[in-house]
Amino acid sequence: MYRLGDKLLSRDEISARVEELADRINRDYEGRELCAVCVLKGAFVFFADLVRRIRVPLLLDFMAVSSYGVSTVSSGVVKITKDLDLEITGKEVLLVDDIVDSGLTLDYIKRVLLDREPKSLEICVLLEKPERRKIDFPVKYVGFSIPDRFVVGYGLDVAGLYRNLPDIHVVEKA
Repeated sequence: MYRLGDKLLSRDEISARVEELADRINRDYEGRELCAVCVLKGAFVFFADLVRRIRVPLLLDFMAVSSYGVSTVSSGVVKITKDLDLEITGKEVLLVDDIVDSGLTLDYIKRVLLDREPKSLEICVLLEKPERRKIDFPVKYVGFSIPDRFVVGYGLDVAGLYRNLPDIHVVEKA
């Protein structure tokens, strides 16, 4: 069983940072069409808030992958459970995820998408844990760098719980 620990990021801090990320994306893609891809399920709240603030022509799509199961540690084995519906060849793609932890899952998704030959592929994450990175690759848009703690809320979960929290909290084993 798990219990909520300290609040790491408030809804106001998150909202302000999402606005800043969207402003930067709007400037970077001005005059171009963008295809934003949400990695389900963890990024869905961040993605919804982010895309509502993006003002360039925008296509949306979703991917679901599994690497955690009910654990707080990635298994390292990534499985696509829902693939894209859109064809991304020749498109400007923004991959949006909740967190870069080890980097294994996001690196796998990035390689899968690059094999489809998009015009460009950039990554946007709400959170990164620099201490945990096993694979280094560029992440153009980062909301917050956080310490190596397991966090929930604002779409992030442990065993399916706590996604609905508006703030981000540390979670601890009870």
